Amino acid sequence: MNVFNRKTDPKETLRQSKREMQHATRGIEKEIGQLQSEEKKLIAEIKRTAKTGNEAATKILARQLVRLRQQITNLQGSRAQIRGLATHTQGMHAQSSVAAGLKGANKAMASMNKQMAPAKQMKVVREFQKQSAQMDMTTEMMSDAIDDAMDDDEAEEESEELTSQVGFFSIVLCPVIIILLPLLIYFQVKLS
Repeated sequence: MNVFNRKTDPKETLRQSKREMQHATRGIEKEIGQLQSEEKKLIAEIKRTAKTGNEAATKILARQLVRLRQQITNLQGSRAQIRGLATHTQGMHAQSSVAAGLKGANKAMASMNKQMAPAKQMKVVREFQKQSAQMDMTTEMMSDAIDDAMDDDEAEEESEELTSQVGFFSIVLCPVIIILLPLLIYFQVKLS
């Protein structure tokens, strides 16, 4: 185990990488600037030698100008590649940050699932559905029984009188309350 090799933080690594790439980019830009100033001098010298009529020197200087421009183009391409690499490095860091955030969210969701106990929740829902189905069947049976009992004309007249005297809602709500009360008590006991 090497004591002097410590693991670097991703942010620190990114910062150092950016610094190095900016330094390299500045160096290339400085070199491009120097070559461009040399290009201007070379163009001026080509014009002077062309005025004197020295064709051979002018051709040599023109070749040097072409090579100089190629060097400038190559350096500009290198600068673009370094900038692209810096952008790519920044993107990779952003992706790692998103991954770390998702990892934290995953842990939080797992913790919530443990607290909520989805299996217990499903059991309560199934029990509620079962009791609800029983209540629907009981209500339907009671409704059929009431309809059969009140088929007589006299029963109809009496029901109309009762409805007008007591109120329709109290007659309809009594059986529903009688059915729902045990269910409410059952679920209150289950949930507590």
